[in-house]
Amino acid sequence: MKIKVGQGFDVHRFSQNRPLILGGVEIPHDRGLAGHSDADVLLHAISDAILGAIGQGDIGRHFPDTDPTYEGADSAELLRTIWGMVEQAGYHMGNLDATVITQTPKMAPHIPMIRERVAQLVKADVTDVNIKATTTERLGFTGREEGIAAMAVVCLVRE
Repeated sequence: MKIKVGQGFDVHRFSQNRPLILGGVEIPHDRGLAGHSDADVLLHAISDAILGAIGQGDIGRHFPDTDPTYEGADSAELLRTIWGMVEQAGYHMGNLDATVITQTPKMAPHIPMIRERVAQLVKADVTDVNIKATTTERLGFTGREEGIAAMAVVCLVRE
């Protein structure tokens, strides 16, 4: 058995007139996140963790924000492409653990749906996907409600 581990981190600032997409799920909120794609900070962190585990750089290498092709891109579709690379390499998800760092919105009501969506995108059993959230006790940019950060760790397994 071969095991590979990767970690990812991403951050996006809040922006008016955009939907808030986290983990492939639209979350009701008065602001969305700014970014070249849909700015799904959670899926970007997960994507970077997966790419790190298979030694394939980061999301910006594969889907650069200088390429108009990816303007407004659905991060779930980008993750599907990345997951295809994992499958081609012969790996499957061992487990995934991710944290959303935000003062607002409150994440608890949305975590079950996000967990299901992420599990679907990485073709994993939901029991192998953990999504959690925390605040920074009103400290830093997330505490001032200027944006959202996310971090993720994945373990990929090849039998």
